[in-house]
Amino acid sequence: MAIDFPIRFTKMSGTGNDFIIIDNRQSLVPVAGQQELAARICRRMFSVGADGLILIENSEAADFRWRFYNADGSLAEMCGNGARCAARYAFENGIAGARMRFETMAGMIEAEVLEDSGDVRIRMTPPCDFRLGLKIRLGALDRDMYFVNTGVPHAVIFVDDSETPVKEWGREVRFHNLFQPGGTNANFCRFLKDGRLQVRTYERGVEDETMACGTGAVAAALIAAVLGKISSPAHLVTSGGEPLTVLFDLVDGSQAENVYLQGPARIIYEGQMTAESLL
Repeated sequence: MAIDFPIRFTKMSGTGNDFIIIDNRQSLVPVAGQQELAARICRRMFSVGADGLILIENSEAADFRWRFYNADGSLAEMCGNGARCAARYAFENGIAGARMRFETMAGMIEAEVLEDSGDVRIRMTPPCDFRLGLKIRLGALDRDMYFVNTGVPHAVIFVDDSETPVKEWGREVRFHNLFQPGGTNANFCRFLKDGRLQVRTYERGVEDETMACGTGAVAAALIAAVLGKISSPAHLVTSGGEPLTVLFDLVDGSQAENVYLQGPARIIYEGQMTAESLL
């Protein structure tokens, strides 16, 4: 792999979703080596470990653009928690002001770092492909399933039990025939006594439950709103117990626009990775 080590990086967490962020505006990591690098350094215990790799690159149309890779090295269109972390990183490193725009494969993202609270709010790309009335058999029962693309594809299933086998059921949903060939992320949601919506997500590309998923939280909130269960602003809690807020406008009761995701984006540590991180 033609990469000059050591490479400086920042480890960040967005409500439990953790990311390795590299300033790649000087092309330290060539495109040809990016997928392999992501798959190797996102390994837990053997390398830095993360849910994904974010490369910050130059843009002629915005403050910057990113390349986002899942932990398995696959290139992803969008990641809500990753986008909030990228925005905070860009602000802290003088790449952009508190209000910014950056390019993703899903489209242009607008972001704002809220300095008073430390939260980051991003405006999501317009959600599309709402599908209601789907059915799937899980745990010997036929269950209602819903779908929406919030930058990446998400299936949403409402459950009553906090002990839902997310990894087992999530894999079934992720590879279901309805969502081929690309597959989907799978969200299992239940309402807590305090009115918040708990979301547990099986993420495509990580192939496991993650502690949070921003686009999944948005998908869950929008589906719940379309079903008449919640309104904006929607307050959600992730698998890791962290809060997220989703703001939106419903249109004709079945579509949404002006969708925002807000929550913390924390800098965990900064460091240098050596060539041994690939071993």
